[in-house]
Amino acid sequence: MFSWIIRRKINAFQAQYDYDMSYVRELLDVSPQAAMLYSRATSLGRFHRGLPADVYFVTKIAAVMHEDCGPCVQLGVKMAEQAGVAPATLRALLAGELESLPPDCALAVRFARAVLTRDAEAEPLREALQAKFGKLGVVSLACALTSARIYPTMKYALGFGHACVRVTVAGKHVDTVRFPNPAGVGAAA
Repeated sequence: MFSWIIRRKINAFQAQYDYDMSYVRELLDVSPQAAMLYSRATSLGRFHRGLPADVYFVTKIAAVMHEDCGPCVQLGVKMAEQAGVAPATLRALLAGELESLPPDCALAVRFARAVLTRDAEAEPLREALQAKFGKLGVVSLACALTSARIYPTMKYALGFGHACVRVTVAGKHVDTVRFPNPAGVGAAA
């Protein structure tokens, strides 16, 4: 019964986002318990309180860009588009053009990069974000960063991370940097 319900959810997710869920199907086939635990762990990524949608999604996508060469990035873009994030914001993020992002988004992306690269600049950026969005906002950013890494890691570990895709925003291809210039971490937006 459990596996049947999970398969329906997997199929619905794949249809909604045009995202290959083969790695989750294999996980379910090999161990329904592991699939259940994976589902519970990934639910962390749905927590985003105290933040505007654009700040939340650019943070999450920046983390995925650090881990993935396209499919998971495209998934994040589709979710951001559905949440109403402006195409110009998504294009700027994907191109690594922080100066073209809204200021709060640029701040969040700089924070994401600093956290992911363990840069000391993370602390003052966290403080700036906390001043703007409170502790709840920072918790939401931490959830976004953490959860964004779960998907590509599982996918690659199971041998399904070989496909690279061109990312599109609002139906147009965008030249995407995998993980924008880490030297830009901490630079003024």
